[in-house]
Amino acid sequence: MRGSTLLDDKLLNGLLSTGFDEATCLSRYKSHQLRKPILPYRPPSRYLIHKLRSYEHLHQRCGPYSASYKHTMKKLKLLNLNPHYKLSSKGKGILCRYLVWSPVNGLGNRMISLVSAFLYSLLTDRVFLVEFGEDMKGLFCEPFPNSTWLISPKDLDFPHWRQQQQQQQQPFLLLNLGGRGGSEQQKHSFFCDHDHSQSLISRVPILFLQSDQYMVPGLVMAETFRPEIGKMFPPEEDQADTVFHQLGRYLFHPSNEVWGFISRFYQAHLAMADERIGLQVRVFAPDRTPAKTVMDQILACTIKYHHLLPQVVAATKKKELSTLKPNGTRIKAVLVASLSSYFSESLSTMYGNGITTVNGDRVVVGVYQPSYEGRQKHENNNHHNIKALADIYLLSLCDVLVTSGESTFGYVAQGLAGLKPWILRKTVGPVAWDPPCIQAISMEPCYHFPPQYDCNNKTTVNDHHIIPCEDRHSGFKLVARQRKP
Repeated sequence: MRGSTLLDDKLLNGLLSTGFDEATCLSRYKSHQLRKPILPYRPPSRYLIHKLRSYEHLHQRCGPYSASYKHTMKKLKLLNLNPHYKLSSKGKGILCRYLVWSPVNGLGNRMISLVSAFLYSLLTDRVFLVEFGEDMKGLFCEPFPNSTWLISPKDLDFPHWRQQQQQQQQPFLLLNLGGRGGSEQQKHSFFCDHDHSQSLISRVPILFLQSDQYMVPGLVMAETFRPEIGKMFPPEEDQADTVFHQLGRYLFHPSNEVWGFISRFYQAHLAMADERIGLQVRVFAPDRTPAKTVMDQILACTIKYHHLLPQVVAATKKKELSTLKPNGTRIKAVLVASLSSYFSESLSTMYGNGITTVNGDRVVVGVYQPSYEGRQKHENNNHHNIKALADIYLLSLCDVLVTSGESTFGYVAQGLAGLKPWILRKTVGPVAWDPPCIQAISMEPCYHFPPQYDCNNKTTVNDHHIIPCEDRHSGFKLVARQRKP
């Protein structure tokens, strides 16, 4: 029985497949050893597991360089050269359909967008492929057994397809569903399907998708997809807010290079702690927002309001020191993820110069920061993205999270961890919010730029599992419990 439990833990209760060489991706089957169980634990639904295994067979059959892939590309090239050529699935091989994802913005945006695009592929039986540039090289293991999800732009080089957008049978379609750069009309048409756009899209063999958003709430709002999503993440089992948690843990496995850094840092600084607190800090307008303002906000949230970190007792207060229990020492490790070292240095100075207590017990606080880059430099910078992924993953191994509002970096960490973080309210200027932070209602990321109105042209979204985001009221997020109508 114990062996079965260990296998369940290793495979995340059936979420992961067994069809991999473990040595090629150590994180896939070892990351669970560094996480504390989350209670109440919500394992993946049987239907989601079934969908993933079925998808793996589809990807193996139609993935890059397979016979079906080569046959499909040959047909598409004929169509590209001759608009009157008729596509057919008859003959040797199978005509497959693809979704090709390309990166936009920083790593956090890319990861929430990848999960959204993969869910859409599951819903529409498309093979999910990604165009990773040099800045994404070596970050992740292959997620699908016996195949690859990587595609090179030169493999899809049809130079004349842009001039043939108006032909009756298109081999390609480019969708931009991003935030500020996306088309509002295109988003509404895509999610609402009033003009049968999904039926039209389904006829296009290759769909190119650009987005930096977590579009899952938009897919849930769409009547076309809501029933199937409900089967994969059944609300009656409190699964409605586990989409990123399940699909993110399925897709994202750090490469051996990244995992080596993660595991070494974890064992050196976090493993022996009684509690690990992850602090992710992003200053959105550093030219207008003093770092000290943000630091004061962090201290107000973690010490004054919610007691996540202990008060510091000055060494001169001998009366208070004499009341400490002799053998009551606990260890708290604070992991700081930020582009600046100011916040970790401030915490280290504070806790290094005094003795901290909680209910008379001595608490030793260690403050650690894996990296600080000074500024975000994701484009064409593989080294920066490797550090960013390591930071995200280390945050996801913590027991408590404090994250910056509207930060996709924090969204990914909380989703992988399965935690509802304390969200630092977005401060721009010299005065911080009071109260300084709020706790998230669910672990799901926020869809920052959803369609401006729902599919029935009402003023509110007609789904009890979708609410305005805590950190961005114009955005939407999924929750497990139904809100009252």
